[in-house]
Amino acid sequence: MKHGKKYVEAAKLVDRMAFYEPDEAISLVKKAAPAKFDETVEVHIRTGCDGRHAEQQIRGAVVLPNGTGKTVRVLVFAKGDKLNEAEAAGADFVGGDELIPKIQNDGWLDFDVVVATPDMMGVVGRLGKILGPKGLMPNPKAGTVTMDVTKAVKDIKAGKIEYRLDKTNIIHVPIGKVSFTDEALQENFNTLMDAITKARPSAVKGQFLRSITMTSTMGPGVKLNVAKY
Repeated sequence: MKHGKKYVEAAKLVDRMAFYEPDEAISLVKKAAPAKFDETVEVHIRTGCDGRHAEQQIRGAVVLPNGTGKTVRVLVFAKGDKLNEAEAAGADFVGGDELIPKIQNDGWLDFDVVVATPDMMGVVGRLGKILGPKGLMPNPKAGTVTMDVTKAVKDIKAGKIEYRLDKTNIIHVPIGKVSFTDEALQENFNTLMDAITKARPSAVKGQFLRSITMTSTMGPGVKLNVAKY
C-alpha cells in the first residue's frame, strides 16, 4: 500500500521495532497525526480469543470518562411513556413500527447507535439484515436493550463505547480525538483497558492480549508494551 508524503514523514517519528508505554504512545500518536482535521485516536487490540466459540466471545460497553469527542446520534425504539422518556434524555430520533419502512425501504441510516426497549425487539428484529452487518443491532450486553432508556441515552451521549471482537479476533475502539489532552486520552485508555481485562473469557488459555496498537485516523500505528496487561 502506497502512503502519501505526510504519512511517510509522520511514520519517521515512530520506531517500528519498539514497544511504547501508553503515555509515550499517546504523545507520539498526537505528534504523528498528519491530517488537517481533528483525527480520532484509535486502539486496536489483538486477542488470544477464538471468536468462533461462543464462550470466547467478548462484547460489552464502557463509558469513557472524557467522552469520544464525537457527536453521537441515538435512535430509540420504544412505545408509550418510554418515547417521552427517551426524548427527554436527549435521543435524536424516537419511534416504533413506523420507522421500519423508513430504514428498510428508504435506506435511512442517519444514526450511530440504536437503543430498544425489550418489548420492541420483535419489531427491531425485522431490521436484523440491515442493522446487524453495520454493528447497529441493539444488544443487552452492550446495554442497548433496556427499559432504562434514560440511562442508556445519557451514557451514550456521555461517551459510552461498545467493544467486541471482529472476525479476526481484534477489538477496534476510539478513545478520543488528537485535540484531547494527553491526560484525557490516558484516562480514557486506562478505563478501556480495565474493562477489557475484566472481560477476559475464562475459556481463553494462554496469553489474552497479544498486541495493542494505537493510531490516529490517518497516522502510523504505534505498538504498545502489553506485558503489564
